[in-house]
Amino acid sequence: MAAFGRQLKLLRLRAGLDRAELGKLVGYAADSVASFEQGRRIPPPRFIDKADELLGAGGLLTALKEGLGRAQHPAFFRDAARLEAEAIELFLYAVQAIPGLLQTEECTRALLAMRRPLLDEDTIEQRVTSRSPRQEILNRWPAPLMSFVIEEAVLRRPFGGRAVLRGALEQVLFVGHKRNVEIQVMTTEREDNAGVDGPFTLITRKSGEQVAYLEVQGRSLLPTEREEVRSVAARYGIIRSQALAPRESLESVEKLLGEV
Repeated sequence: MAAFGRQLKLLRLRAGLDRAELGKLVGYAADSVASFEQGRRIPPPRFIDKADELLGAGGLLTALKEGLGRAQHPAFFRDAARLEAEAIELFLYAVQAIPGLLQTEECTRALLAMRRPLLDEDTIEQRVTSRSPRQEILNRWPAPLMSFVIEEAVLRRPFGGRAVLRGALEQVLFVGHKRNVEIQVMTTEREDNAGVDGPFTLITRKSGEQVAYLEVQGRSLLPTEREEVRSVAARYGIIRSQALAPRESLESVEKLLGEV
């Protein structure tokens, strides 16, 4: 972030532009340009591409885009984000909040604002911005096979207010109708639930290797040992069998949406 900021400032000064002038050309406020130059915020990919072209950087700025993409995630999630982006299969069990891949911008911002200790505004905006590139996997082709099992209680929590919850449920329904995505709801009435040990994600890479991702309290694990991952995969299979079927689940979400 700091290296990109220094390069951006040098190129802007070489072009004889102040921050407001550059911002106007690329469609950003002068304050945003200042944040990028000072390494306080990570610029979105579209800013990087436009600035590289307008400032005649010859690819100098775009060469840093991949590294900036990794830096926009908290340290504990960066390896998982890389694996997620190249996944051919992704299975996720959610027990606390709507999964990041299904969140709206308002939902993400509301969840981040609740963190304790408090996150500063730049960090919140940076992490909100990072959700959009992650969600590109939903529209990628060849389409990865994706499965989400979400606890019913998650879909009832009005984090950020009723309007935010309504938008989040609408997004869940929208994604749930994609052909490569299955969303299942684990109802609170279930007497058996193999997911009592907590949330997790299973990621299958192009090589066929499967990795588990476990996260709690700002710490994460990426188990790769075959028997451990096999155990997590078996658990997910049982969880899916205990949850509502995909069609029933979408009907359940529609019912919840009508109650908000």
